[in-house]
Amino acid sequence: MKVFAIFALASALAVPAAFAQNNGPQQEVQKALHGSQFRNVQVSVDNGIVTLSGTVDNYQTKVNAEQKAHHADRNAAIRNEIQVAGPDVPDQKLQENVVKAINYGLIGYVPVAFQAITVQVQNGAVVLGGHAAGPIAASDAVAIAENVKGVKDLVDNIQVDPLSPMDDQIRIAEFRAVYSSPFLSQYTIDPEKPIRIQVENGHVTLYGVVGTEAQKNAAGIKANSVPGVFSVTNDIVVAGAPTEKPQK
Repeated sequence: MKVFAIFALASALAVPAAFAQNNGPQQEVQKALHGSQFRNVQVSVDNGIVTLSGTVDNYQTKVNAEQKAHHADRNAAIRNEIQVAGPDVPDQKLQENVVKAINYGLIGYVPVAFQAITVQVQNGAVVLGGHAAGPIAASDAVAIAENVKGVKDLVDNIQVDPLSPMDDQIRIAEFRAVYSSPFLSQYTIDPEKPIRIQVENGHVTLYGVVGTEAQKNAAGIKANSVPGVFSVTNDIVVAGAPTEKPQK
C-alpha cells in the first residue's frame, strides 16, 4: 500500500510539472505581449517552439513582437507567423513611400548624398539593397522602412561600406567637387533626388537621376578630379533615358 501511495503521489506531481514546463514559455511570452498593438497576437507552444500568430497593424509591430518573445524566454525557439493586416498599398506607390521615408528620415545623421540605398517591392514585400555609408545609416533605413504603412514583409540586403578615414575624406571631397558646380548644385535641394556618392576602399560610384546627359557627364568629370581616388564609375541615370538599372 505504501509503494502504491508513493507511486500515485509521484504521478500526481508529474502532471503539473509537465504542464508547467510546456505552458511556462507560452505564459511568459503572452505576458510580454501586453500592449494594445499586440491585442490580436496569439502564442502557442509545441515541442519547445513558441509560435506567434494572428495579425498586427504594421511590420515593425511584428518585429517587436518577436523581439519581446525572445526577451521573455531567451532559450525558446521563436516562429513568427504574424500577418500584417494594415492597408494594401500598390507596389509602385509603396516603393515611392519607402524611398521618400528613408531619404527624409536619414537627414541629420549623415548627408543623404552618401547613401545609395535601393528599394524594391513585390506584393507588399520590401527588399532594401544598395549601399549605406556606415552601420547606423543602414539600421536606421531598415527601422524607417518597417514603419511605413503597407509594408507586409522586409528583407535587408543593404551592404554597409567599410568604415575608413580615407573613404570619409574622399566622400567629403567628392561632395564638394560635384556640388560646387552651378550646373549640378540644384540636386542638393531635394533630399529625394541627390546625386549619390558611394565610396568603397577608394573606389567611387555615382548614382542618382539627372535631367540631361551633359549633367551626367559633368558629374563624372568632377568626380574624377578628386585626388587619391582609384576609380570612378558613373551609374547616374538620365531622366527619360531607357535603362535596366533600378533607380537609386
